[in-house]
Amino acid sequence: MPKRVYHGNLQVRYKVDEFDVIIVGAGPAGATAAYMLAKAGLSVVVIERGQEPGSKNVSGGLIYAQIYDEIFPNFWDEAPVERAIAGHSVVFLGDTAATAMDYRDEAVAPPYNAFSVLRAKFDPWLAAQAEEAGAMVMPGFTVDELIVENGRICGVKAGGDELRASVTIIAEGTRSQLLKQAGLREDYAPKDVSIGIKEVIKLPEQTITDRFQCLNEKEGAAYTLVGHTAGAEGGGFIYANRDTLSLGVVVKIDSVYKSKKQPHEILDEFKSHPFVQRLINGGEVVEYSAQTVHRGGFHLIPNLVGDGYVVAGSAARLLLNNVMTLRGMDVAVASAVAAAKAIIDAKANEDFSAAGLASYEQHFKETSVYKDMETFKDVYPLLENKRLFNTYPEMVCALMEDMFSVQTQPGKKGYRALRDRMKENDVSLWDVAKDMYQIGKGVAI
Repeated sequence: MPKRVYHGNLQVRYKVDEFDVIIVGAGPAGATAAYMLAKAGLSVVVIERGQEPGSKNVSGGLIYAQIYDEIFPNFWDEAPVERAIAGHSVVFLGDTAATAMDYRDEAVAPPYNAFSVLRAKFDPWLAAQAEEAGAMVMPGFTVDELIVENGRICGVKAGGDELRASVTIIAEGTRSQLLKQAGLREDYAPKDVSIGIKEVIKLPEQTITDRFQCLNEKEGAAYTLVGHTAGAEGGGFIYANRDTLSLGVVVKIDSVYKSKKQPHEILDEFKSHPFVQRLINGGEVVEYSAQTVHRGGFHLIPNLVGDGYVVAGSAARLLLNNVMTLRGMDVAVASAVAAAKAIIDAKANEDFSAAGLASYEQHFKETSVYKDMETFKDVYPLLENKRLFNTYPEMVCALMEDMFSVQTQPGKKGYRALRDRMKENDVSLWDVAKDMYQIGKGVAI
C-alpha cells in the first residue's frame, strides 16, 4: 500500500469545513464506522494524529474474525493478517516452572476464529477500506479540542482549523482526553487504570512455526500467562505473528508503584522466565512501548451518546476479559457498527441530539459482543485478587512438582500435598473457598 503524504491544512485540502460526521481516530472503531457511514452516503472525515493509521500502536494483538467477516466478507484473503490462531494456552508461571492448559484445533480453515495482527499493518488496510467507500482519512493532525456550543458538540478544532459536523464520533483510543477537556466525563479512577508494557520481537518465520508447534507459516498460537510479573498484579501474553512475536504484560498501575520497579524491569523479569525464554530466545526487539490503558469492563461502560456526539471503541472503555482471553478490537468494531447504525437513523430523522442518537445503545446491546460482556461481568472482581496473580501460579507449579518428581521423602496424596503448599503460602481453606466461589461466579456459573 503506497504511503499517503498530506500537506496543508484541512480546510484548504478539501475546500470544505462541514461534514455529516467527523471521526476522531482511525483505529478499528473509527475506520469501521467511517466505512459504514460512507457506504450509506454520508460525508465523513477521519482525523488521525499519527502519520499513518496504526503508527501509534506498538505490538499487535488478536482479532476475532466473526464481526470483521460480517462487514468485510472473507477479509483474510486480502487483509494483512499475520497467522490464523490454531491454539490457545493459559500458562501459570512459578519461579522457574510452568504449568499449561492447552487448546488446539488442527482444522484451521474458514470461517476462522481469530488472527494475530500487527496494528501498524492492519489499521492502514482498514482505513483504506473506508477511503474506498468515500470517507476522507486525514493522518498527521491532532484534534486539540471539541467545539461545544450550548452543551452540544458541533465539531473539532485541529491544526488551527475548525471543522463542523452534525455528529462527532470520539474513537481516539484508550487515552481519550477530549471528553474530559470538554467537561463531559470524569477522569479514570486509579484502580481502573493499568499499564501495558509491550515489545515486538523479530525471529525467523520457520523458527516461530517450530517453537509454537504450528503446521505451517500461516498457522499461529496465542499464550496467556499468569505470574512472574515482579509481584505486580496482572498477566502477560505472547502472540505468534508471521516473523515476529507480540509480547507484553498488562499490570495494575498501583501495583507497579508498590513494586518499586520501572515498567521495563517488570517486563524484563517476565521475559527472564525459562518458559518465555524458550519462545523468544535469539529474537531481536524491534519495538517497545509502555502506556497506560483502562481496564474496561461491563461495569465501566459510560454514557455512549450525547448531543452531537457518540463514543466508540476503547475511548468508551469497551473491553471484554473472560480471564482466558482479552478482547478489545472486535469489541471496538462491534461498537462502531452500532454507532454507525444509530447515526444513519439520526440522519434519516435529522435529529442529532442525544435522544436522536439513543438507538446506538440498543444496537450495541443486540450484539453478541455486548451479551458476552454481560455474561462475564463478574470476572472483574477477580482482577482485584492478589492471590490469583502471585500465590496461585506458584502453588499450581509446586503441586505439579509434587506429582511428577521423585523425592527422597515419601510421596503425598493430592490433598495432603495441597494443604502443605497452602500453609507454605499462608493460604487458608477459607481463602480457597472464597476464591473458588469468585472464580466460579465469574467464569463458570
